[in-house]
Amino acid sequence: MTEISLHDSMSRRRRPVRRDATGRVGMYVCGPTVYDRAHLGNARSAVVFDVLFRLLRHVHGAANVLYVRNITDIDDKINARAAETGRSIGDITAETTAWYEEDMAQLGVLVPNKVPRATDHIAEMQTMIATLIAEDIAYVAEGHVLFEVRRAEGYGALSRRSLDDMIAGARVEVAPWKRDPMDFVLWKPSTGGEPGWDSPWGRGRPGWHIECSAMAERYLGSQFQIHGGGLDLQFPHHENEIAQSTACGHAFAEIWVHHEMLQVEGRKMSKSLGNFFTVRDLLDRGVPGEVIRFVFLMTRYSKPMDWTEAKAHEAETTLRRWRAVTKGIEPSATAAAVTEALADDLNTPAALGILRRLAREDPGALLASAQLIGLLEPELGDWEWEVGPGHLIGRPTDVTDFEKDVVHRLVDLRFQAKRDKNFAVADEIRAKLLEHGISIKDTKDESTWHRQTISLNAEEELPEFMASIEEKLGRAQ
Repeated sequence: MTEISLHDSMSRRRRPVRRDATGRVGMYVCGPTVYDRAHLGNARSAVVFDVLFRLLRHVHGAANVLYVRNITDIDDKINARAAETGRSIGDITAETTAWYEEDMAQLGVLVPNKVPRATDHIAEMQTMIATLIAEDIAYVAEGHVLFEVRRAEGYGALSRRSLDDMIAGARVEVAPWKRDPMDFVLWKPSTGGEPGWDSPWGRGRPGWHIECSAMAERYLGSQFQIHGGGLDLQFPHHENEIAQSTACGHAFAEIWVHHEMLQVEGRKMSKSLGNFFTVRDLLDRGVPGEVIRFVFLMTRYSKPMDWTEAKAHEAETTLRRWRAVTKGIEPSATAAAVTEALADDLNTPAALGILRRLAREDPGALLASAQLIGLLEPELGDWEWEVGPGHLIGRPTDVTDFEKDVVHRLVDLRFQAKRDKNFAVADEIRAKLLEHGISIKDTKDESTWHRQTISLNAEEELPEFMASIEEKLGRAQ
């Protein structure tokens, strides 16, 4: 069996992923806070851990993998959005959760085994908070329950920072009811129209960090194999999760996996810079979800990723070529080299390099191996017919049904003929299309076609010509 190894943020070294005593691999990933559309950074996280989920299932079997990704549907940002819009919190979270699920599906992200909502697990959070109070590592003050950080052994081990450094570099809420500025909220009082639940400490709602500790324990037990999220969550969120869970006697996660941040055209993504994009922004501009996914996979998860239009164009060009190569082909066995590249700390750039070689040598293995990382899936393929000649990312041009059904098909057949070194047929197709006002331009990586003035009898003659070419290529095979 292939051994998967991942860089552990806690130990700063590679560690093998082992099944637990029951034969299971458990993975918990911090999911979205549902108050707005998912931006590209949210999407990168979803894709990174989707690839890991697919790899774990491939190596260990789907029945032996339990992937949990939470939904934060109680948060001050959500409360603020409700106050701004006059809409109910329930309406906002239901709508934005549906948006997230729809957008991630467009990127080929599988639904995790469990997708728990914070508001469905208030009882588990309250139980954990009561345990922390009983252990004398949390205290009640003016309707708040706070975790006393300086009593937590080993606090800061994940982020490698001392408490003094954390105070100097972090935004911490200074409040008179805190014993120490670093103490963080487990439970806070709710007033006015804020959502709240009854508790031994008064009507209130949970702090941010406690939900993940409670839900991870609920679905994965006191110890599991992998905890993932963005590098921006390492402190304070993950540091606080560790403190809470270990104080309750839980061993918690064996391996911590953090992906790096995302940039756009070499700069930090920011609304003030005008380079802030949601996934829906790109989809609505005509950038296919499969192209977005491919761009993410071009950079290893542990490296900062730069979204550029050039990369998007390269991804689209490659995917068009791969879809042409694999058209009508059934997937064969996944290439062992692709599995090994992914097992080597999710080396997706290396895996893509192997797929490029398979596109020249073994289309069946290309299809199976690409599908392992969520590419060339049938449900992601509709986009290839949505664009026409002169296509630029985000600017699809109109294509007639005739062009979709016949011209695109002839260009694909010519690509297959060239691949098989049947240059006579390839030249015949080019000449016939040119005769009817359609020119083909070849580059190293792709063929594109352009309308000039399509002849009046093209729709009558080209389908018959296409049938003859399919017959020729069929005999050649």
